[in-house]
Amino acid sequence: MIASLLLALLPIVLLITLGALLRQREFVAATFWPQAERLGYYVLLPALFFHGLATARLDGVPVTAMALTLVTSTVVVAAVVVLMRRWVKADDPAFTSVFQGGVRFNNYVGVSMAVGLLGTQGVALAAVANASIVPTVNVLCVLVFARYGHGAEFSLRAVVQQLLRNPLLMACVAGMSARMLNLTLPAGIEPFLKTLGQASLPLGLLCVGAALDFSSVRRWLHPVSMASLAKFALMPLCTVVACHLFGLTGVAAMAALLFQTLPTASSSYVMARQLGGDAPLMAGIIASQTVLAGIAMPLLLPGLAPWLN
Repeated sequence: MIASLLLALLPIVLLITLGALLRQREFVAATFWPQAERLGYYVLLPALFFHGLATARLDGVPVTAMALTLVTSTVVVAAVVVLMRRWVKADDPAFTSVFQGGVRFNNYVGVSMAVGLLGTQGVALAAVANASIVPTVNVLCVLVFARYGHGAEFSLRAVVQQLLRNPLLMACVAGMSARMLNLTLPAGIEPFLKTLGQASLPLGLLCVGAALDFSSVRRWLHPVSMASLAKFALMPLCTVVACHLFGLTGVAAMAALLFQTLPTASSSYVMARQLGGDAPLMAGIIASQTVLAGIAMPLLLPGLAPWLN
């Protein structure tokens, strides 16, 4: 399994490295990267999830057990991170970045690894994972920003609006609805959506590499370490326990563990800027976890896999 995992990681690492080099060498204008990330987030990745769910065979996928496993482990880790607030040596806005680093995940890396390890079934499992975790994480993060963010105010209406405007969540809901209603995509639309979805992965990973920023890692060593401990130790362990609690085994359990050991999302930086968090610290956490994931995942996934049966 380790060899398969490393082979699945290799193209991801190479694409992220290429993105970092292209940004460093200024091969394209700096304004290209935010627009490329926007294109991937609002168009390409939703197309991938919608197509994957609408055309997937979910008969053998324990959707309910997988969703319960992912939601439960995410909520438990979020609660523990909040309880650890007093031990985080940082101000309140910085704590929001620690929280995001502990619970959010990078979609592009997750889908790429799911496809590399699990084949075509990986897209469907990735879409189920996103449909479960995306709304959970967004609600939790908005609540934490409302409590600890600088100048942020909580509003139930704002939370609902944010969920309804989330393109990944809406794509998952639409795809699952189409599958449940046994709707068949038109002959010309199906390959169109498939092609769009395939384009999301390389472009998204290039954007991940371009967004890496190590400038604040040393300055924020303690909060970066706390966020990474929650992400790469607490979250995987809670996921394994939740798998046993809800009877999730096999490929679906491995997919759940995969998504819960991913580095935090590069979009966390944008959220930190918009909702009163600590954006420079968030950039350091994103960069650190992206590198640490290359070490942690080859150890965690094979090491914890026997406990999923």
